[in-house]
Amino acid sequence: MKDVVEVSETFVSIQGESTHAGLPCFFVRLAGCNLQCSYCDTEYARSGGRRMNIAEIISMARESGVEMVEITGGEPLLQAGTPVLIEALCDEGFRVLVETNGSMRIDSIDPRAVAVIDIKTPGSGMSAEMSYENLRMLRPHDEVKFVITDRADYLWARDVIGEYGLAGGRTLFSPSAGMLAPEELAGWMLEDRLPVRLNLQIHKYLFGDRRGV
Repeated sequence: MKDVVEVSETFVSIQGESTHAGLPCFFVRLAGCNLQCSYCDTEYARSGGRRMNIAEIISMARESGVEMVEITGGEPLLQAGTPVLIEALCDEGFRVLVETNGSMRIDSIDPRAVAVIDIKTPGSGMSAEMSYENLRMLRPHDEVKFVITDRADYLWARDVIGEYGLAGGRTLFSPSAGMLAPEELAGWMLEDRLPVRLNLQIHKYLFGDRRGV
């Protein structure tokens, strides 16, 4: 059914990542994921969830009082209803971000929404599952994120952005929490004069690993 989705949780918080970091955001975390990353911090979203009508989610987004909505997971593009939800939110005038793990084609995402593609590095254990075709489908407003666990990941990600011409402020390098110090990643970026954005998870600095904030 395309008018329902399985929802793990919804909440209002500060957007912690992407070029929209720091802004209030209504989050819709959908249930289900097709990957098992080594650093996953949302294991609870892999299964379960509550079936919700898209109209109900739209109503909740309106009541949230914020203009930005992020659809995340899990992996949101696994669900047939997700493109319909994205379109409905865009029709309502929300600024919509869709965070996807990079293994699913992004051409089902409404062109008004921002796709934030999390390209899995070797350190995630999931780099072989990526759909690199997505990197040739990017629209000018889409964003690409690399979670970096170590020096090898950094060098790998640097090569990918060179191969696909991804250098710029919409490409994000994020140190994996507890695995790589932010200052070490920043040092590598500065040494190489790499024109990408350092992406720190603001929500973790504010709220730690608590859910729903």
